[in-house]
Amino acid sequence: MTENAPRILIVEDEPKLASLLADYLRAAGYAPETLADGREVVPAVRARPPALILLDLMLPGKDGLDVCRELRSFSDVPVVMITARVEEIDRLLGLELGADDYICKPFSPREVVARVKAILRRAGRSGESTAAAGLVIDEAGYRATLDGQALELTPVEFRLLKTLAAGHGRVYTRDQLLDRLYDDHRVVTDRTVDSHVKNLRRKLEQVRPGQDLIRSIYGVGYKLEL
Repeated sequence: MTENAPRILIVEDEPKLASLLADYLRAAGYAPETLADGREVVPAVRARPPALILLDLMLPGKDGLDVCRELRSFSDVPVVMITARVEEIDRLLGLELGADDYICKPFSPREVVARVKAILRRAGRSGESTAAAGLVIDEAGYRATLDGQALELTPVEFRLLKTLAAGHGRVYTRDQLLDRLYDDHRVVTDRTVDSHVKNLRRKLEQVRPGQDLIRSIYGVGYKLEL
């Protein structure tokens, strides 16, 4: 492991599971750190932001949903939720929380490492910038601005905006958007995509009040109109 290895924060109150994940991530070239109490997460991230957080849903002190919601108030660090509660998946991926991915228990540690690699690879993709009609997307910095104003986007919102902007004027179906947001072709509902679009649309409208920049095409999907 190199000195500059990406730091992965593991928030898990089962010591054996946290240790197992840390071992696998370390072997893959990452620098894992562990926390067991939900109340410790936000101060730790504010003090030293990690490259990615593996966040268990059920935690002492403060549960993972509340932690994720609080993180998203100030940080766009990728968050992968770990849960045994399948019924929570839509909530986990809904943009009111801003989780980037989820893993259901029981899982293979190798699967976790593969998910971490995929998310960090997306976050570090080509350093090109895309600009169109006042919108500038900086892929290397994972930042976007509209009319010179920074858009405070979660990683999933950023990928959604990048996809819509790359095919400016093109209509994307919900399935096509899901394929670009999630590499593993998981099964999620149309409502998840609609939730992502709703929150991205709201942030764009904060810069251009009264303008609906993401147009809904009835029965088809969405397109970006700047």
